[in-house]
Amino acid sequence: MIQSDEAGPSLVTADDLDLAVQLAVGVLREAPPAAWEGKAGSLEWDCWETVEHLSDDLFSYAAQLGPRTPPLDGVVPFAWERRRPQGPANAIHADRAAGPAGLLQVLEASGALLVAMVRTTPPEVRAHHVHGTSDPEGFAAMGIVETLVHTHDLAEGLGLAWTPPADLCSRVLARLFPDAPTSTDPWPTLLWATGRAELPGRPRLTTWRWYGAPRA
Repeated sequence: MIQSDEAGPSLVTADDLDLAVQLAVGVLREAPPAAWEGKAGSLEWDCWETVEHLSDDLFSYAAQLGPRTPPLDGVVPFAWERRRPQGPANAIHADRAAGPAGLLQVLEASGALLVAMVRTTPPEVRAHHVHGTSDPEGFAAMGIVETLVHTHDLAEGLGLAWTPPADLCSRVLARLFPDAPTSTDPWPTLLWATGRAELPGRPRLTTWRWYGAPRA
């Protein structure tokens, strides 16, 4: 893992992403089988749908980096579909017959695809994201934020405890949320930056975004 130095904050790496996914899968394995149909925190999706959405995020980020010349003007055109009108639009869906264990295998596999793409894609490669062109490090950071924050949503819905490592939160905050406060604890700050919590003197955000542009 690359450490910070006088040149600036440490890079977000494939190892960081792998750690985030493995920690999330480990926590979610503790969920009672009957709890997956409940809502995931403040989301309108149930917990099963939220894991499918997270898996789809990780898969789609890997796919953006996949072509020899990644598209800069749009996403790789997989067909995304909703299984119900208010559900997430995904290309990735888990076989319900495989149960929660199969669902978490889908999550772990999707995460592994993005880990592999971040690890093997040259750092100068650029690919499209709705918030702007990004690089492999940016996609790793985006995948980590998706994983940490949606696991928070899931933990609320499933009745689980979830507090990811502070240093991991700090790195993705530095990479994607340059305007986030640095004097508050990293995990609550990441929840604030993604519209899920208040901070002292800072109300909960009603709109938010990250900035995935490559480092200058």
